[in-house]
Amino acid sequence: MLSKASGSRYEALYIVALHMGLRRGEILALIWDDLNLDAGTLSVKRSLDVDGTFKAPKNPASRRTLKLTVGALEALKAHRVRQNEARLVAGAGWKDHNLVFPNTIGKPMNAGNFYRRAFQPLLERAGLANKGFTFHSLRHTFATTLADKGIHPAAAQKMLGHSDVRMTLKIYTHTTDGMQDAAIDALENAFGGGPTAGAVNV
Repeated sequence: MLSKASGSRYEALYIVALHMGLRRGEILALIWDDLNLDAGTLSVKRSLDVDGTFKAPKNPASRRTLKLTVGALEALKAHRVRQNEARLVAGAGWKDHNLVFPNTIGKPMNAGNFYRRAFQPLLERAGLANKGFTFHSLRHTFATTLADKGIHPAAAQKMLGHSDVRMTLKIYTHTTDGMQDAAIDALENAFGGGPTAGAVNV
C-alpha cells in the first residue's frame, strides 16, 4: 500500500498512521504546532470528528507525545515542503488553518471525502479493496507489530492512547506463529530442554 502511495499528496499521512498508530481523527486534527521536527516528536491534543468539528481526544490517555520514527520524520519534512508549494500555488484561495493534513485549500478535511477520493482508490491500486482493509487497519497493524516485536503492553498502551490496558491486551492476544515460537524459545532458555534430575513437580 505504501509503495502505491509513494509520491502522492497523502503519502506522509499514511506513513504517520502506520508508524505512529494514530486514529484517523487524531491525524486529521494535527497542526504544525503539534510537531517538533527538530526534536522529532508529535503531540496528540485534539481530534477531528466526522461532523468537521475539533474535539478533545477520545479519552485523557489519548493526549500523548510520541517520538517519531525516522521514516515518519522524513515523510513529514518532505510533506511540509510540498504543502508550502501548494500554498503558494493556491495564493489567496488558501485558507490557512495550520493543519498538517488539510484539504486542497487548507481547510479541515472531510473524512468521508478523504476515504472515497483518496484512500479507497489507493486500496484498489494496492489490491486491498476486497480484503476488508480499512484506515483503522493501519493502527491495528501498528499495534500488532509492537506485540510481534515484544514491546511491553504498558508501553504499547501509552503509544496507542488506550485508557485501559485490557484494550491493548485484546490486540496482543492476536499472536502470530512467530510470536509463539519466540515464547517457546524463551521457555526453553529459562527451563532447559527437558526434565532434569531432582526436578520438583508442582
